Amino acid sequence: MTDYCRFAIYYLPPKGSALARFGADWLGWDIEAGTPRPQPGLAEIGPEFSDWTAIPAKYGFHATIKPPFRLAEGMGRAKLEEAFAKLCVLQSAVDVGGLRLARIGRFLALVPERGGGPLLTLAGNFVTGIDAFRAPPTKAEVARRQAAGLSAAQERLLARWGYPYVLEEFRFHMTLTAKLDAEARARAGIAVEKRLPQVSGSFVLGEMALVGERSDSRFEEIHRRSFPA
Repeated sequence: MTDYCRFAIYYLPPKGSALARFGADWLGWDIEAGTPRPQPGLAEIGPEFSDWTAIPAKYGFHATIKPPFRLAEGMGRAKLEEAFAKLCVLQSAVDVGGLRLARIGRFLALVPERGGGPLLTLAGNFVTGIDAFRAPPTKAEVARRQAAGLSAAQERLLARWGYPYVLEEFRFHMTLTAKLDAEARARAGIAVEKRLPQVSGSFVLGEMALVGERSDSRFEEIHRRSFPA
């Protein structure tokens, strides 16, 4: 059994879907298989493309639902997997419409057309429902988050849930690039738009994945659970 230093709950595109293939090809990392992936058709962008995707590739193509955490003392992986499975049974699928390319700060991501209401509730259920398994962040981790310049609400969320962008501050997004300057973002955006038609259309969040961070700092899928029909 693989030892993981951290765990997280991600939304991953359906196995074998056009969206999953797009994300793995773009980032060069297949989070489902836990293996590198060629980045076909991207050589024309130039050698800097590997710098654009190196950081998000470590995490795989996903939307973070419960941010990465270390296990609390006395909590084991088996108990976490059991709790995750039980929590999935209590959820309902959410239709979030289509995906569109968006700028978030200095990076690019895919975001849903409908990101509020039921989606916020779904994400919040996993943030709160698994929190007993989360070890508190270190002082260094807290300081790093605070250095970004947090609002009072985000400071409260950081103190309570170990991360400032959850619950009412949550924004569903599937990261495509590292932080880029305006010129690089424009070039990356053009490359994404060329490939997006294959994954256009409505999609439904009907499952979640428990993922783990390996010793090489890359994340891979552990278990995926579907919600009741």
